[in-house]
Amino acid sequence: MCQRKQSYRARPSEHRNSSDADAIDKTSGAILEVVPDALCLHPQHSQHMKPHQVEGFNFLVKNLADENNPGGCILAHAPGSGKTFLIISFVHSFLAKYPAGRPLIILPKGILSTWRTEFLHWQVDDIPLYDFYSSKADKRSEQLKVLNLWEESRSILLLGYQQFACIVSDHTSDTEAIMCQEKLLKVPSLVILDEGHTPRNEETDLLTSLENIRTPRKVVLSGTLFQNHVREVFNILKLVRSKFLKMDKSRAIVNCILSKVDLMGKSARSKNISDKDFFDLVQEHLQKDGNDKMRAVIIQNLRELTADVLHYYQGKLLDELPGIVDFTVFLNMSSKQEHIIKGLDGINKFAKRSRCNAVSLHPCLKNANKADADDGNVTNRKIGSIISGIDINDGVKAKFVHNLLSLSEATGEKVLVFSQYVRSLIFLEKLVSRMKGWKSEVHIFRVTGGSTQDQREQAVHRFNNSPDARVFFGSIKACGEGISLVGASRIVILDVHENPSVMRQAIGRAYRPGQSKMVYCYRLVAAEAPEEADPHTASKKERVSKLWFEWNELCSSDDFELATVDVSDSEDRFLESPALKQDIKALLKRYISMISMILKSD
Repeated sequence: MCQRKQSYRARPSEHRNSSDADAIDKTSGAILEVVPDALCLHPQHSQHMKPHQVEGFNFLVKNLADENNPGGCILAHAPGSGKTFLIISFVHSFLAKYPAGRPLIILPKGILSTWRTEFLHWQVDDIPLYDFYSSKADKRSEQLKVLNLWEESRSILLLGYQQFACIVSDHTSDTEAIMCQEKLLKVPSLVILDEGHTPRNEETDLLTSLENIRTPRKVVLSGTLFQNHVREVFNILKLVRSKFLKMDKSRAIVNCILSKVDLMGKSARSKNISDKDFFDLVQEHLQKDGNDKMRAVIIQNLRELTADVLHYYQGKLLDELPGIVDFTVFLNMSSKQEHIIKGLDGINKFAKRSRCNAVSLHPCLKNANKADADDGNVTNRKIGSIISGIDINDGVKAKFVHNLLSLSEATGEKVLVFSQYVRSLIFLEKLVSRMKGWKSEVHIFRVTGGSTQDQREQAVHRFNNSPDARVFFGSIKACGEGISLVGASRIVILDVHENPSVMRQAIGRAYRPGQSKMVYCYRLVAAEAPEEADPHTASKKERVSKLWFEWNELCSSDDFELATVDVSDSEDRFLESPALKQDIKALLKRYISMISMILKSD
């Protein structure tokens, strides 16, 4: 992508001369007025900073406050290491040095209130925070008023990803809409992208819209930078550094990697190999078994390639937590489930996947429509009409969850249940309510994409703090980031996601600072069903991430494999109980040393 000519909105200087310490962005020709002091940590923040945060702060200064050649960068820190506090501290320091700066923070809408709370907690100056949601600015005219306030005074704007993409990619001739677009693209002098792996897909309007922001000062924050493919990481690198792979240093390292791939027998000899082919080759060689020594060379080159613009911190907070054991549990389906799933041949892949997922929970859901809309009203009525009188033993996953809840109730533990499908969450909520007499918003809580921010915050607070709370049902997408559910010590993932980082995010809701108990996670898989392949797909992707960011010369391929264990040796009294053990066909176990990238906090 070519670097676009750009200009910053800057407060006019009345006393400017050749000796002023003005920051000139040579890429854009823009000028930001500078307070002639070094950009440094505020004393109120420095006393709370851990060494890795100080290192991260200096990394940001090096990339973003280079007055001759500012550029973007990535903070790939394990979320428990305090990225939010670190970036808030940096924003305060940035505005102290560049009073005319206008930071824009783009983030998932669901965690906007969390950012607001953190800003208020750590503020050292009274800097206004603007957003469209608390201002109820739904129309372009109302949004333009908010943007004008942000532009005219020292302040910070927070905006959801989808809202940003909707405004910037809106092809309209409306004057106010065009002005909103112009301000979002031209006014920001610093852009923060939280959960910055979100805009990784080059085929979406979101990534294109973000690339069009004219400031080169972009920061991506992510605890799960690698999602599905090496290509996506480089899409994000290109977002923060538009000419990243065209630089002489980058091209030299890419050629070095290709020469190593060539020695491994691949046809990478062409000097004109495309970026896509390069990404595919790297992905392939990190996934497959082979020569660890040669793989080490490739990994070391990858790290050298990204060292100047990607700051990685694995996190040491695991030592402060009681621990986690992460199981993939293969369950034997009932004869009814097997019969229905065998009869699903001939329908398209996505419909089959949805139907199989429903049936693996309970066969009574075989005709229940998938709740595409998060309000789930149609599904709610339909499930309510079919749930009475069912035999829970016919559905192996439903039975597992019910028995786990009974065991947890007896030991005073709380449970999180995550699914990709709102339909599954509604079904289990109604089933548990009928069979155990538990009440919604007293014993049972549910949060999906259709929940309001107030409903979400209230559910999280009451679940964590109420002694009556028993189970929290959450959409894995809506609850996968930005919230703490440390009241729970047992986690059930009903359907294994092919993107392993989605599951790590979900697990990180409970396995994070503030957790006082050992955490047990159960990823449920119906044995001999189409979904049986999903854990293997996710594992192959996870292997790439672990190798790239965690591998060292003391590791072997076996260090990134799951261990098959006998249920009797699981060291989990729940799994060893007859109620759960009877339905388990096979058990895979991740040990704490193998999951050091698991999330602890946001």
